[in-house]
Amino acid sequence: MNFVKAKKNLGQHFLKDRNIARKIVDSLHAETVHSVLEVGPGMGVLTAFLLQRPGITLTVAEIDPESVVYLKEHFPELTPGILEADFLTLDLSALFPGNVAVIGNFPYNISSQIFFKVLENRNRVPEVVGMVQKEVAERISAGPGSKTYGILSVLLQAFYHIEYLFTVGEKVFAPPPKVKSAVIRLTRNTVEKLDCDEALFFRVVKTAFNQRRKVLSNALKPLGGTLPPDLAGKRAEQLGVEDFVALTRFIENQQKV
Repeated sequence: MNFVKAKKNLGQHFLKDRNIARKIVDSLHAETVHSVLEVGPGMGVLTAFLLQRPGITLTVAEIDPESVVYLKEHFPELTPGILEADFLTLDLSALFPGNVAVIGNFPYNISSQIFFKVLENRNRVPEVVGMVQKEVAERISAGPGSKTYGILSVLLQAFYHIEYLFTVGEKVFAPPPKVKSAVIRLTRNTVEKLDCDEALFFRVVKTAFNQRRKVLSNALKPLGGTLPPDLAGKRAEQLGVEDFVALTRFIENQQKV
């Protein structure tokens, strides 16, 4: 098999520029991690460079049967590490005894879900390097006050240091996407546990941004209680991670009363 036909329903856009592929792989530090999981390798443009990295054990998760056949043909040494599976359904704790770094040219139609999966496994995934739609990369790396700042921005920034590394044009893909792409790096920060109820924190952030045009006193009405005066009149996009932690603690204490 010489090539794999890109499938629209899988959000496939195959990177064909080897220099950019090398740059993406070089962006993965993985200094203390020996296991690396590549999501959606396709025809293996990143895989080829990852296999050249000393000291790592590479596993790839590929949902497309045609791509799996291609990978087995062109990278026979990788065969034991090829999972014909959806990354979103993988049990990372069962697959990897220790930590695992994640890398990939992420399918654009599930990139947000991939990051939510990373969040669920945040104490097992110390680093992520991913190519996503430019607007998704901007959203994840945005700070408070930005129009693109949202749920994923806050939740990921609570546990990861986010770096927008570089922008990638449309012409280096087959087929070319209709949007620009970007590569970002997430590095786990030192926060082991937030200073609040973490499940409630996730709920507060999601509820606040789901009504982002409303001030918090109105947006968070479903959670009950009143808010502190310094936050009640603000909107979700004005709050940083620490503000949301403080807000969650306040709501938590009110719920106990």
